[in-house]
Amino acid sequence: MSLNNKQIRFLRAQAHSMKPVVLIGNAGLTDNVINEINYALDDHELIKVRVNADDREDKKAMIDSIIRQTECTHVQSIGHIGIFYRQNKKNPIIIFPK
Repeated sequence: MSLNNKQIRFLRAQAHSMKPVVLIGNAGLTDNVINEINYALDDHELIKVRVNADDREDKKAMIDSIIRQTECTHVQSIGHIGIFYRQNKKNPIIIFPK
């Protein structure tokens, strides 16, 4: 799903007060972590993920892998936190302003 700038600003504002729901630890991005991210996206649509990586390249590779494997949209990254969005096709929770 492609988001315009207004929708991205709206999602960033919605995610501001959220806490990370998935933490990627020393084991890295495993299949279990991807499954948890998928479950969280199905339940919440908008989530924060804490990516504990030593350098920027590793963090970017993990974020790219999350986007590819979960088919979500990357909203923003600040430090070790990534914000991801995927619309629930059966029961959308987030309604964008017009």
